[in-house]
Amino acid sequence: MENHNSHNTIQQIEDSTMNTSNISSGGNEKRTYNIAMVSDFFFPNMGGVEEHLYQLSQCLIKRGNKVIIITHCYGDRFGIRYVTNGLKVYYIPQAPFYNQSSFPTLYFTFPLFRKILLREKIDIVHCHQAFSTLAHESILHARTMGYNTCFTDHSLFGFADASSIHMNKLLKFTLSDISHVICVSNTSKENTVLRAQLEPHLVSVIPNAVDTTQFTPDPSKRDPDKINIVILSRLVYRKGIDLIIDIIPNICKKFPKAHFIIGGDGPKRVELEEMREKHQLHDRVELLGSVKHSNVRNVLVRGDIFLNSSLTEAFCIAIVEAASCGLYVVSTKVGGVPEVLPPHMISLAQPKSDDLEEKLTMAINKLRYVPVETHEQVKSMYDWNDVARRTEAVYDIVSKTPKVSLLERLKRFVGCGLWAGKLNCLVVGLDYLFWRFLEWYSPREDIDEAIDFPLNDYLQLKHQQNLIKQDQTSSSSNNNTK
Repeated sequence: MENHNSHNTIQQIEDSTMNTSNISSGGNEKRTYNIAMVSDFFFPNMGGVEEHLYQLSQCLIKRGNKVIIITHCYGDRFGIRYVTNGLKVYYIPQAPFYNQSSFPTLYFTFPLFRKILLREKIDIVHCHQAFSTLAHESILHARTMGYNTCFTDHSLFGFADASSIHMNKLLKFTLSDISHVICVSNTSKENTVLRAQLEPHLVSVIPNAVDTTQFTPDPSKRDPDKINIVILSRLVYRKGIDLIIDIIPNICKKFPKAHFIIGGDGPKRVELEEMREKHQLHDRVELLGSVKHSNVRNVLVRGDIFLNSSLTEAFCIAIVEAASCGLYVVSTKVGGVPEVLPPHMISLAQPKSDDLEEKLTMAINKLRYVPVETHEQVKSMYDWNDVARRTEAVYDIVSKTPKVSLLERLKRFVGCGLWAGKLNCLVVGLDYLFWRFLEWYSPREDIDEAIDFPLNDYLQLKHQQNLIKQDQTSSSSNNNTK
């Protein structure tokens, strides 16, 4: 049973993630939508955005909506692919340029993007991640075509460095003509509102979630002779790997049983290997390299403590997955991380090596392993079906947004800056002329509609196959008994 304080904490977290625009499941009528999810980040690439796209799409499909994914090609994966439950993925012929973001072409993808929307009879275009070039271009083209659009921001940005200044300017241009914005935490909402100079009522907060049926505890996998500290992260500067490199030797000196399991890959891996070599910690620091998402749970259940050292984080889905597997979490106190878990599940440290080392030391000394209780609490707090329900409520708002004329759109873009505003108007004007040309050159009535995946027949056939397997298993067990 939860104590009263922990229950109040969980309730506060749930209340804090509710939308300020009164997003709820209200109303008896439920409308279904044809949705195009657009982002440069999708499988086979791995990360929080990719997991969010997949899980949200699956839950929306189960709720009766039609969902397609539009992303760029990955190596030999291009064209149309189907994944679980008939989720159609368009891997369009646009190669990744930097950090899996596609090369900005502005108008090059418009003809193909238009045909996809018309073929699939799309109602709403939902784009993800400010880093995604394809998402920015798709919002521009979709608004030109008159579609209602939604944008989900998964990251936090600063205001001082050159890259953040340019990204914030691009985000302001994109979100000047948007129907609605979703952020994954209240901190992320404040950050996005300031960066893009948005009206707060246009931004809703809907957190990420975790599939608790996949991330379940398994105490038998733990080694009682070791204190396993698990780190699963991209090995890049933003994830605070430098802090990890500083504290690992000291923790290993303090605790002979301490053992680090590090999963992930990136440019900082070389420095981790150098640290391990320098301090002769080959038997104490295990570098797994890149870990498939299907194997993440198998790594987590080996651990006692999960360590997150990110320097910036809007939500951090990894700590929720770790808590669902029963691990105690030690994390840097950055971004939206303090909103994610109640205090009895997590210790928060300043993004400094000495404070992070102190909090990790305290966690090891006071280690208390209660995986089942932790799993049940996470299960009650985070559920993808609830995320899908609240996202549908945003779609209800978006679908009622009135159409905007070209003149009104140009007025919005003029406010983006003295020179940037004029340049934005030029980009939008050319996009409109290109669209009118495509409407003449390739009339929409000549574009064949795509055949929808027969989901109901597929699920029925799958159910029948499962029944046959169960019958065969039971009959074979009966024969063995005889």
